[in-house]
Amino acid sequence: MDASDNPDSAKPPARSPRAGYRTTGPVTLRTIAEQAGVHPSTVSRALKRSAGGDETARRIREIAAELGYRPDAAAASLRTRRSGAVGVLVHRLTDVVQAILFEAIEQTVLELGYQAIVANTYDDPDEQQRRVELMLARRVDGLILADAHTDLTYVDWVDSLEIPFVLVNRHAGDYPSVTLDDYLGGRLAGSHLADLGHSRIAVLGGLPHSSASTERAAGCLNALRERGIEVDDDAVETTGLDASTGREGMRRILDRRPDITAVFAVNDFDALGAVIALREGGREPGADVAVVGFNDVPVAEAAQLTTVRSPHATMGSAATRMLMDVIDGRHVQSMRLSPELIVRATSCPPPSP
Repeated sequence: MDASDNPDSAKPPARSPRAGYRTTGPVTLRTIAEQAGVHPSTVSRALKRSAGGDETARRIREIAAELGYRPDAAAASLRTRRSGAVGVLVHRLTDVVQAILFEAIEQTVLELGYQAIVANTYDDPDEQQRRVELMLARRVDGLILADAHTDLTYVDWVDSLEIPFVLVNRHAGDYPSVTLDDYLGGRLAGSHLADLGHSRIAVLGGLPHSSASTERAAGCLNALRERGIEVDDDAVETTGLDASTGREGMRRILDRRPDITAVFAVNDFDALGAVIALREGGREPGADVAVVGFNDVPVAEAAQLTTVRSPHATMGSAATRMLMDVIDGRHVQSMRLSPELIVRATSCPPPSP
């Protein structure tokens, strides 16, 4: 039998994309599938993953990249009735914790084939409503709220819009959320200060509308109370979760209570502000006064601040995956992650009389 008798011999050899394959029409999933020798559905699944997968998936992505494939977002939206985008509402992206959360959310949504759109609400009710409405105008498939208030007005309103959503870092009512066990974290801080021998303790309590702030403060105060230590009202200040408000709050407490020997702040930046105020008053943190913060942001280690660690990257990723389950109609349960006390140089016993 010669070559003319073999029907396969008349077919041109498959051209590798590495050999410079070009197409005259638009590059589609079918174009890539023909080059890879697979079904278009296999190509679709492979391209939804930004990394990982088996050798076939990696080869498909290489072919797609060489061909210059660009997904047709409009066509995909019509086909699935989804925009492929999720909205993320934060109180302020300049807040380090909120930035870490969003970075984890964005990375996870990209892995899942989505994109994230973020907006600052500044914890202002009018801005919260306006930003949510803007997200809905963008036809996002769901929302991640990192700015929930404990009074439920805002979150109840979002629920009435019948859009999938989850909460992160703060919880409210029975709505699905991924948070730290903030109350336990506060207890860890209070117990640590009591174990060091402190009885004259101040608390920088953060935002009264934030579940994270209020539960951290409550956990600390209750742990101290169980040890027979009462914190007077004049040793407690609300703060705005930044160094400037922590500094001012600490100054006000020192004016009223110069005898304090320890401070718990529900946020690391409040704690660092307290460190500044104490030094301005001639008292050295870690020698004259113990200082404990919360979150363990990167600067806390550099400042040798004792703090309660919160795994914010894990929290953001878990909230994103929870939202995808809600979007797909699956039942979800709220998650509370475990805190960890990190003891550094700002811990000390009270000074000798």
